[in-house]
Amino acid sequence: MTSKGSIGVVQRQEFTFAESPNEMELVSGAKLGPITIAYETYGTLNGEKSNAILITHALSGDAHVAGRHSDDDRKPGWWDDMVGPGKAFDTDTYFIIGTNVLGGCQGTTGPSSIDPKTGKPYGTNFPIITIADMAKAQRELVLHYGIKKLLCAAGGSMGGMQVLEWVTQFGDMVQSAMMIASTHLSGAQQIAFDAVGRNAIQSDEHFNQGQYQDGPPPAHGLAIARMLAHITYLSDEGMRNKFGRRLQTADNFQYEFDSEFAVESYLDYQGNQFVNRFDANTYLYVTKAMDYFDISSRYGSLDNAMKDITSKMLVVSFTSDWLYPPYQSQEVVNALARQSKDVSYCNIESDYGHDAFLLEVETMEKIVSGFLENVYDPDRFDKLVINSAVRQNSDSHLIVHNGEHRIDYEHIVDLIEKDSRVLDIGCGDGYLLNELASRKNVNGIGLEIDEASVVSAIQNGISAIHANIDDGLGALPDQSFDYITFSRTLQIVKKPEDVMKEMLRVGKKCIVTFPNFAYWRARSMSFFSGKSPVTENLPFTWHNTPNRTYFSIKDFKALCDEMGVTIEREVYFTQNGKVSLFPNLMAEDALMVITSNSSDLKGISQS
Repeated sequence: MTSKGSIGVVQRQEFTFAESPNEMELVSGAKLGPITIAYETYGTLNGEKSNAILITHALSGDAHVAGRHSDDDRKPGWWDDMVGPGKAFDTDTYFIIGTNVLGGCQGTTGPSSIDPKTGKPYGTNFPIITIADMAKAQRELVLHYGIKKLLCAAGGSMGGMQVLEWVTQFGDMVQSAMMIASTHLSGAQQIAFDAVGRNAIQSDEHFNQGQYQDGPPPAHGLAIARMLAHITYLSDEGMRNKFGRRLQTADNFQYEFDSEFAVESYLDYQGNQFVNRFDANTYLYVTKAMDYFDISSRYGSLDNAMKDITSKMLVVSFTSDWLYPPYQSQEVVNALARQSKDVSYCNIESDYGHDAFLLEVETMEKIVSGFLENVYDPDRFDKLVINSAVRQNSDSHLIVHNGEHRIDYEHIVDLIEKDSRVLDIGCGDGYLLNELASRKNVNGIGLEIDEASVVSAIQNGISAIHANIDDGLGALPDQSFDYITFSRTLQIVKKPEDVMKEMLRVGKKCIVTFPNFAYWRARSMSFFSGKSPVTENLPFTWHNTPNRTYFSIKDFKALCDEMGVTIEREVYFTQNGKVSLFPNLMAEDALMVITSNSSDLKGISQS
């Protein structure tokens, strides 16, 4: 990636289609035309037209994604931190298209546009639009450029809704997609906030049934709508840290109704600034489109909506986002996983609330750039040398990761058959899956609880889902993987038996490796020192260990016997090699290949 820089000065462009008599039919059945789309582009479209990325915007966004409109422009585009030379959406590599949505007020045909039938602005005579209509209009622009397939469609908030419309309506035109801080449907709380905002606008004395073009606009109502919406973009923790109960201009209460608290002044400012750049009718139409949004409505269920998706998917949510809470993203991820789709997911820790998708730049850069690089150059996966790993040479069987010789990984790679489907639980940065992909051509996906590791895995070309195995694998169908790999993690989980049941439900075979706590060196350290053992393989002291359970090879075999689980293969070893005699005493690690024929096997998610 080149050094980061600014795009510089950019210009808005326009594309018009749907001229009479070829107006575009909307979901409502109404026809609209002509339609002008305002858009900006950054970077260069390559000869194969294979590097195009469509970025879709949120409610208050527009086509001005990055750069500045003049040298003295006060503010750059709304995602300038992410789009430009050397940035996540690298304009030295990709051709970026940003559009203003249908119904918008920044150049695209909307309520403030001239109705060709009357010669006056549409106002509320503009037809009701949907998110699906927005995507349909964007498609015309993409086709205008001769682009048969986008490298990626990416968007946050309402932009994520448009992305879902793209991958379900026009999946053959989208190689990959990013849904960020978004949802598959607008729920009751989201609709409620939008309804209050619309009521504020419609109650303004200047609204005039939406025909206010010849007089003052309903600025007060629009400002209130913006203030309300902006609260949902923040979080309790973020507002507490930023404002607390601080007064804006005085040291003491003034005992009046003017804005005194810093948070009040902030919201006043947001509302006043918004009315200078946004049309009140557009606010009505676009929020209504968001309220109507339910991607499953045309398909009967969310699973059916995801069934025919062919795009490689990246879903990102934020822990403090209460406008589109993480569970809504997780529902999309689970539906994709149930359909065995290629999906990665990360729930980023942040106190910025919904606006985190614009503000958590460092983490977002890592995820987005890594995801895009591996979509654009799939061969990079084979050429990749993960930063944290060292391989002795390309032909060697030896696997060294983070400076440690991983004998367990070597055995796992040997045992798994070529072209298998593999789920690696506790995948870390994805190194084992990378080895399996390059050596055995497996179709792999990782499950990982640690956010930083999920980010690294995605950067390294691995499809990874941010989740906790202790919550089960309810999103995954029975016997949907040829192998489950679970390396040095069983001792960390809360309920090992439940986790094993869940793995055996989902995988045809499970390969489990674990440290043997009955290893002679650990025993002798406990015996002679009277303390918890600390060895090369068990490097943690008792008070900072991630381990919850301390079990031996005999303990594991007894549990398998109790569960009716078959141990197909046993491998015991130390750092010096395999162990055959007295493994419960002499082996430092164990590897077990387990299966189950039990039809009534129930794990955590089915209990």
